[in-house]
Order: sequence, then C-alpha cells, then structure tokens
Amino acid sequence: MRHRQDAKLYYSISEASAIAKVKPHVLRYWETQFKMLRPKKNKAGNRMYRKRDLRLIQIIKELLYDKGFTISGARRKLLDERAQLREQLDLP
Repeated sequence: MRHRQDAKLYYSISEASAIAKVKPHVLRYWETQFKMLRPKKNKAGNRMYRKRDLRLIQIIKELLYDKGFTISGARRKLLDERAQLREQLDLP
C-alpha cells in the first residue's frame, strides 16, 4: 500500500493533512503566512499538494511545533535558507 501512495503526483488537502498530522484549516492558514507554500488548484478550486509541498509542510511543522519558532521567525528562517542555497548554486 505504501508503494501506491508514493506513486501519486498530487495529494488532496485531506491526504496532506493526514500525512502531516495537522488539520486542514492549519494548512490553509499556513498558505497565507508562507508564500512559498502554494499548492496548485484544479478547475474546481481544490488544492493539489505535490511532494515538495509535503516536504515544506513537514519543515514548517518542525520549526513551529518542535523548535518553537513563531510564524514570522519560521518564515524568516525559510527565506534565509533559500537565499543561502541560491548563493551556493551561483558558482563563478
């Protein structure tokens, strides 16, 4: 059964919330606070989370719940890490 779930390209908000162990309204709120968390939406307007969205959700959850960051602190840390990664990729 696990192999079948790994083969999926998109996950619904209920599937994503079950994987992350947070409620769907938490994911919707995080979308408003973390601009890098932008799941695609289908024609009906339903969110479709990709694997990279799920990884980002896990990172956000870890920062907020495990490490005790505030929303703005977690946002700043994610942006700083993204900037550092870009600098590393910009090789002369």
